[in-house]
Amino acid sequence: MSAAKIVWVDDEIESLKSQKIFLEQKGYEIITFTNGFDAIEYIKNDLPDVVLLDESMPGISGLETLAQIKEINRQLPAVLITKNETENLMEDAIGSQIADYLIKPVNPNQVLLSLKKILDNKRLVAEKTTTAYQQEFRNLFMAFNDNPDYEQWPDIYKKIVYWELEMEKSNSPEMREVLQTQKQEADNEFFKYISKNYAGWLQPKTTEKPVMSFDLLKEKVIPALEKDKPVFFILIDNLRFDQWKVLQPLFAEDFKIVNEDTFYSILPTATQYCRNAIFAGMLPSEIEKTFPDKWKNDEEEGGKNLYEEDFLTAYIKRLQKKDIKFSYTKVVNNQDAQSMMNNIHNLMSNDLNVIVYNFVDMLSHARTEMEVLKELASDETGYRSITKSWYEHSPLRQALKKIADKNIKLVLATDHGSVQVRTPYKIIGDKQTTTNLRYKHGRNLNYNPKDVLAFKNPAEIGLPVPTINSSFVFAKEDGFLCYPNNYNYYVNFYKNTFQHGGISMEEMIVPVVQMESK
Repeated sequence: MSAAKIVWVDDEIESLKSQKIFLEQKGYEIITFTNGFDAIEYIKNDLPDVVLLDESMPGISGLETLAQIKEINRQLPAVLITKNETENLMEDAIGSQIADYLIKPVNPNQVLLSLKKILDNKRLVAEKTTTAYQQEFRNLFMAFNDNPDYEQWPDIYKKIVYWELEMEKSNSPEMREVLQTQKQEADNEFFKYISKNYAGWLQPKTTEKPVMSFDLLKEKVIPALEKDKPVFFILIDNLRFDQWKVLQPLFAEDFKIVNEDTFYSILPTATQYCRNAIFAGMLPSEIEKTFPDKWKNDEEEGGKNLYEEDFLTAYIKRLQKKDIKFSYTKVVNNQDAQSMMNNIHNLMSNDLNVIVYNFVDMLSHARTEMEVLKELASDETGYRSITKSWYEHSPLRQALKKIADKNIKLVLATDHGSVQVRTPYKIIGDKQTTTNLRYKHGRNLNYNPKDVLAFKNPAEIGLPVPTINSSFVFAKEDGFLCYPNNYNYYVNFYKNTFQHGGISMEEMIVPVVQMESK
């Protein structure tokens, strides 16, 4: 690797000879100038790695030199070195996007540290991240093999997400692969845990269970209501915990994050089941009984989430909160988003404002169909990145910025997550079998019992029984269910796409975050 090239500009450069020698001994190539004009001319033809700039020089100051250097190359890091400690100079320097700021007299180690911070930061962080994960590997492995309960599983998943995000700083594909394998092992243990415990959570007298989709409003939203302090409940469809973590800094710019938590999505981890359960405060089988004209099963024609507002109205009445003034807004396209943004101030007079925002789900489905999105979100890092970019420039963020300075509370949640599918499983069913890739229901389903969790009696887990002898099966880990006819075509088409409906930490352990105005 060639030596990093440093341009040092100071009208008293002769007095810095010993510092120059010190840095050269550390492996840097140092090119010196006594004024900004000569440095600018040099940089036009030969780009260094870092510029060290004295602020007070005759002819042209350090900041003026910096402005011209930035015109040549905006990305070139510069360190300002000055005797002047005034606040406005510091602010000017920061505003000019300097990489570091040193006060004279500087000792050689200070300059060395500054250069290491700028030039070696990525490498040092990558090395440290890899070492830290290697030390944590065994703890994580022990945690998910030690019979964790429903409270411990979210902690395990959060740690895995933490390392996934940290690994983006690492340049070690091997370590990323190790983490990916560990995540698959954790998902395998999670599948076994859900297989053993899920049905038990849904028995009428069970008290030992996590907060689930049908508890969400009662446990996490209604308690947030306060007189003269509107609550905005934002439900972003299909938002995984790792996607929330990349959105978190953007929300933190506008709001104070009070509590970051998770809840468990019900099965199937699909919109019509989870979201209707959230707004009705009931399991799907109860919704079907209570609102027979408003529940549609997978195979029936028409929209499956058309009555959320009706379910919400009935639920608030059932909770004996008749005095709650609330609104319900659903955003499924850009026109809806613009009208929500224009109307956001009018919602301030309500106690509770529900905003259902469909974007991430559309993104995951569009990614399956569109080549350009497959390219942009080829893996989970890309998928997170697109989610962040969407929110950063979205009408939702603009709308929330409009009310960020008002006295409000924000509860952000989702209905379910998604998983990148990689492993095809064969399944055989009759014509009435549903088309979903992560779960299926129908009669006479034929499958390998090791690949799925099956319920012969859907009522046992609070699901409607569409036809007599109809059973539900849920794919595990990163599996997807394919029919034998045209098998290879469908395997190739759907492999590595993001799907939901089955059993994985990514689909079932989802964020619910409480925020308030700063």
